[in-house]
Amino acid sequence: MAMEGNQTRQILADAEKGQYGVLAAIVYNIEHITAFVKAAEQRRSPLIIQLFPSSLVQTPSLVFAAAAAAKRATVPISIHLDHAQDYEQIKHAADNLPFDSIMVDMSHYEKEENLQKTRALRDYCHSRGISVEAETGRIEGGEDGIMDTGDLEGILTNPEDVEEFIAAGVDFLAPGLVMYMETMAQKAPTLIWTAMNGRVRLVLHGTNDFSPELTQACIKAGVTKVNVNKLVLAPWHDNLHAKATRP
Repeated sequence: MAMEGNQTRQILADAEKGQYGVLAAIVYNIEHITAFVKAAEQRRSPLIIQLFPSSLVQTPSLVFAAAAAAKRATVPISIHLDHAQDYEQIKHAADNLPFDSIMVDMSHYEKEENLQKTRALRDYCHSRGISVEAETGRIEGGEDGIMDTGDLEGILTNPEDVEEFIAAGVDFLAPGLVMYMETMAQKAPTLIWTAMNGRVRLVLHGTNDFSPELTQACIKAGVTKVNVNKLVLAPWHDNLHAKATRP
């Protein structure tokens, strides 16, 4: 199946040309989908709606609701499966669910096995018109519904890793970087990002504590997909709690 019409690829290609970042927001329920779509339409901004693999088990209809909302929206919206780590679940999602893109996260394996599995799943997804994100290196810790790597050694991305993952043919790459908050704004164009040199689109993870200035610096350095979770959902929940007792 041709990849030219893939919605996530097109959204990020436009972002690269326009030198801006696109919000890729995790959703947990219908209310989140509705709020993000309305906000995107009000701002006339593209959007990537993301689901964690746990949602496919806990709320299996949510991806269909997200896809329906994206189809009706008046701005470009794509649906992305984030941090998918189970080989068979990824194949099931590619075969049966309305995802435009999938993050094939094999970072809990050592590099060679990560690359091998990523290549195989890249081929599987591409043959079904689905674009693929991958992660180089490994950041210690975990997220909701995702394998915790806290018991594994963190592995930061180096320029050699970048070359190997670009050669693996992935569409988007999330490098394993440590962001030093006090210096990132001045040193965002790191050696790793420079090594990518526009050959693969960049994804930023772990943004929960990012300031607007830091995010803008990363976008200036070449990031087009900006993943957010608690950065935007924490204020949402604070607002709900503040108003929950109002008549």
